[in-house]
Amino acid sequence: ASSTLRPALKTTRNGLIYKPHCWTLLFWTSLAVVVPVIITLWCSVQRSKRKIHMKDFFRKSKHGWHCTDLFNKPTYCCVCQQHIIHGAFCDCCGVCADETCLRRADRSLVCKEIMGPSQTDGTLEHRWVRGNVPLCSVCAVCKEQCGNQPKLCDFRCVWCQTMVHDDCKPSLSDGERCELGEFRSLIIPPHYLHHVNKLRRRHPDEYSKLASACGSGWTPVLVLANTRSGNNMGEALLGEFRTILNPVQVFDLSELPPSKALQLCTLLPPGSVRVLVCGGDGTVGWVLDAIDTMKLKGQDQFIPRVMILPLGTGNDLSNSLGWGSGYAGEIPVEQVLRNVLEAEVVKMDRWKVQVASKGLYFRKPKVLSMNNYFSVGPDALMALNFHTHHEKTPSFFSSRIVNKAVYFMYGTKDCLVQECKDLDKRIELELDGERVALPSLEGIIVCNIGYWGGGCRLWEGMGDEPYPPTRLDDGLLEVVGVFGSFHCAQIQVKMANPVRLGQAHTVRLVLKTSRMPMQVDGEPWAQGPCTITITHKTQAFMLYHSAEQTDDDETINTDDIMPRLNTPQMI
Repeated sequence: ASSTLRPALKTTRNGLIYKPHCWTLLFWTSLAVVVPVIITLWCSVQRSKRKIHMKDFFRKSKHGWHCTDLFNKPTYCCVCQQHIIHGAFCDCCGVCADETCLRRADRSLVCKEIMGPSQTDGTLEHRWVRGNVPLCSVCAVCKEQCGNQPKLCDFRCVWCQTMVHDDCKPSLSDGERCELGEFRSLIIPPHYLHHVNKLRRRHPDEYSKLASACGSGWTPVLVLANTRSGNNMGEALLGEFRTILNPVQVFDLSELPPSKALQLCTLLPPGSVRVLVCGGDGTVGWVLDAIDTMKLKGQDQFIPRVMILPLGTGNDLSNSLGWGSGYAGEIPVEQVLRNVLEAEVVKMDRWKVQVASKGLYFRKPKVLSMNNYFSVGPDALMALNFHTHHEKTPSFFSSRIVNKAVYFMYGTKDCLVQECKDLDKRIELELDGERVALPSLEGIIVCNIGYWGGGCRLWEGMGDEPYPPTRLDDGLLEVVGVFGSFHCAQIQVKMANPVRLGQAHTVRLVLKTSRMPMQVDGEPWAQGPCTITITHKTQAFMLYHSAEQTDDDETINTDDIMPRLNTPQMI
């Protein structure tokens, strides 16, 4: 045995023995590690190049293409008719294509046209797309299930969402006439924009005449979505709304500001437009500021009514208007559009917050708009800490649950540190010109709406000290105080009431010393000695949902909260 092993062993000058095959093993081990890494890096570079190339292609295309690595249902290419696992789809017309067939699909398959002439009788023609119909869809002719064969089959109209079998298509009762389906009163037909584009004199009366061809009760809706809000559902919602509505009605606020998106209202009949804002309370405030800008331009007659689909973290304004504390896809977008049709119009006060810094007499005061609440103290400190870290690592704050957990962490920290203690010695409060004596507080909150802190009815309270519910249009602000972060937590779980300081038409606060955290509608900042004056600014037309309560265990008489606008011009 020793004679067999002797040739495989060699001795160095120092007398050490080694085995030559160890170097071979080391080489192949290194190769096994390095080669996959190189291949992975190469694939990553190629993928990045392909994404840049596809992005440029998508930008020039008339389709609303989106790439996906895995379709969520059995999908077939609309060009080669083969089953595909990954590829691209158009979120406007629903066309799907493999990457190799993408250019052919872009050239040969026409997308949903946002503007075009009608037929000779003034109606719209069906625009059919073959295959990939929604699951559990039913044929409009034979009432049997569509799309249940393992191939590209059956048709869907991109406007009215009618489904029909290949064999049943010639038997449609209305032929090729499309009536836009269930949501015809919300859709802007392409022939309407075609006629508007040909008008020599663009006047509201002309728009009303054109609207008569769209049917009675036509109230077109504009969808404004913030893709960066809360749980990042905005992008998916944009695609779903583009599928049902005219793509020209759907706007991504990360690409186009609301001031420009709302200019479409000036091409529609006055008082008929409804705006669905998909985002948090900050996004709603952004849209309402753009509506105020329309008023300054003399476009009052085109002011839309605003509805909220809550995608943010707190969503207190949405809760106050009956739309719930958060949307996570629990109801389909079709039901959301039905809610738009059924919603009632109400008025909501908006307020001007003027911040004049002490000693800076030659600088203009900082002016902000307030819809929800203004606060100074622990809740503003939590918002400031959250906002600071959100700006540094925005990708971490991609979930509503994560956001609330971070708020809880900062609240717990402030319970121990108490950075805002002795606020009553640093600040003076005046309500309608009268000085208010303050107890030992850490925070002051000025509310316009009924909800605060992600779903807490702050002013009404609980237990033996309930107060009447607040109103959105009474021109009054509710002012309360809190003893600290722990007191805020007790209020949110209904174990304590705030310190009610009063109601007023005008609120004035004077910060005498030091810097304090402040916030308006969730937008925080650190403020030095200053004078804050809150006065009435204007009223906005909002849409209220009264079908269900936002609290599981309490009921409210909604007539006490806000009046309905029953005049014809308001509706």
